[in-house]
Amino acid sequence: MTARVLAWVLEQLQHNSPVVLASVVGTKGSVPGKTGARLAMNRYHDWVGTVGGAGLEHRILNRCKELVGESNASSEVHTFGLNKGAKGYEVQPLDSLCGGQVTISLELMMPMPHILLMGGGHCSEAISILLPKKGWSYSVQDTRAAFTTEELYPEAIERHHCSVESFFETESTQTLARFSDVLLLGHDYSEDLDRLKHLLQLAEADSLPMDGKSFPRVGAIGSRSKWKSFTKSCVESGIQASTLDNVRCPIGLNIGAESPEEIAIAVIAEVLSMHKDADVRAPSWRDL
Repeated sequence: MTARVLAWVLEQLQHNSPVVLASVVGTKGSVPGKTGARLAMNRYHDWVGTVGGAGLEHRILNRCKELVGESNASSEVHTFGLNKGAKGYEVQPLDSLCGGQVTISLELMMPMPHILLMGGGHCSEAISILLPKKGWSYSVQDTRAAFTTEELYPEAIERHHCSVESFFETESTQTLARFSDVLLLGHDYSEDLDRLKHLLQLAEADSLPMDGKSFPRVGAIGSRSKWKSFTKSCVESGIQASTLDNVRCPIGLNIGAESPEEIAIAVIAEVLSMHKDADVRAPSWRDL
């Protein structure tokens, strides 16, 4: 059971879902779940495993539902007395006849970013070199076979050599949620525009926030004139201006980046700030 629960946890994290893992870490007396028993829950409130069933498990599942919606990783420990008259420091009584005591840890684990690089050119290659050093994942899509090779992207989770249309034919809002971010880095203006339209139309269809959780955050490399043209074409296609406002263009923190390597640093720093929910404009301790 433990191996199955832990394998499921890893699978959920790889699909960009936060997970709460509940583990029995200590027991006294008669209890339904022994030390090492585990259950886990994802963002959709799907769950596997058990910590003993009955009222104890019901209480734990309810707490998992609360925790999995939070924004930052956390952990907590609870001790339950398995009878309604249980007393003691930090012991929570339950309506049970077992009579023992069980201590359970709950850990909220957040997935690391998984970034889809749409367009496999110089900037994507530079970004891909840095991402594994952070423990982050990436995938790549390009219409050109030479720019999705294992040689160029040895640590890619997925490599998609296909047209933009073909890629989105097999995707939905639920499948795209495996990516925290989609970055439009293509060599061809029209391809990036098609990518952008597909992404925004999907997000609008299900009224999903582009928050990196329910749906990927979207960013595009480009100039002021490119973004102006993107905006005009998207609005003419029926996409709401408020949806376009959620797209970052140009991507990357404004650090004067010019080369692909500098752009990679700026982009990863920006994604990190969003992943950590950090305000890059906030004053440092020296400014206070």
